[in-house]
Amino acid sequence: MRIASLLPAATEIAAAVGLLDDLVAVTFECDHPAGIRDRVPVVVDTALPAGLSPGEIDAVVRDRSARGLPMYEVDADALGRLRPELILTQDLCRVCALPAGSVADALALIGSDAEVLSIDPHSVDDVLAAIVAVGHRGGAGVAADALVGELRERLAAVERAVAGRPRPRVLVLEWTDPPFLAGHWVPELVRRAGGEPVGGVDAGRSTTVDWADLPAADVVVVAPCGYGLPDALAQAAAVRPLLPAVPVLAMDSASYVVRAGPRLVDGIEALAGALHPDAVAPAPPGRIASP
Repeated sequence: MRIASLLPAATEIAAAVGLLDDLVAVTFECDHPAGIRDRVPVVVDTALPAGLSPGEIDAVVRDRSARGLPMYEVDADALGRLRPELILTQDLCRVCALPAGSVADALALIGSDAEVLSIDPHSVDDVLAAIVAVGHRGGAGVAADALVGELRERLAAVERAVAGRPRPRVLVLEWTDPPFLAGHWVPELVRRAGGEPVGGVDAGRSTTVDWADLPAADVVVVAPCGYGLPDALAQAAAVRPLLPAVPVLAMDSASYVVRAGPRLVDGIEALAGALHPDAVAPAPPGRIASP
């Protein structure tokens, strides 16, 4: 099957269930597995200027949203030439990826009748269901079911390891300028890792708040949306003087927190290892660290 993935999480899912060779199109943000953009044509690019600070990105996003301008640009002509049969996209966040409505407009423009599968999880179970959906739609149902079974076993192992232990209050910052409290599946991620999430809303949208109004926490995790660990560490170092009484951690959010794919379980394991180091093995380097 010819699959166009217009969502980094969907690209990761497709590869994980054995559909890598079926991919005919990806986005500029698709970076896992490594080298995917060198193998598969990129048909979606960002409309945001390069090299902006977090505060500048926030300002541009707010301005474009207020004017009804898109955050992403799809090369409809290239997509048409690639003749996808299945297109993987989302409607969860217009800032994070190309929404399904834009994809439908592009398909109408090029006269394509490709099937569109929108991946819009709000919980960890929803993410696992998305893996199953992609696998079954792409003809890799057996592999998808097996992968989800393995991921559930790993989640159960973490649950057993942290059961009955004191649960520190964990504040996850999804953005730092201005500060955003992480929603969607992130509070659940914290809970599964043996912490008590504060500030974020389960299955809700991330929300901004003033620094003075941040909820009390025992640990702050800086996991800026779309950024890897080096950038998270830099932002965490800037945050630490603002919250001198609270330990601050930095986490690779792009891979292990905000991307709704299989590595979300790696993120839960990494956070559990940081919160309960005497019960859960530490994460491999590159996932979570102190600034």
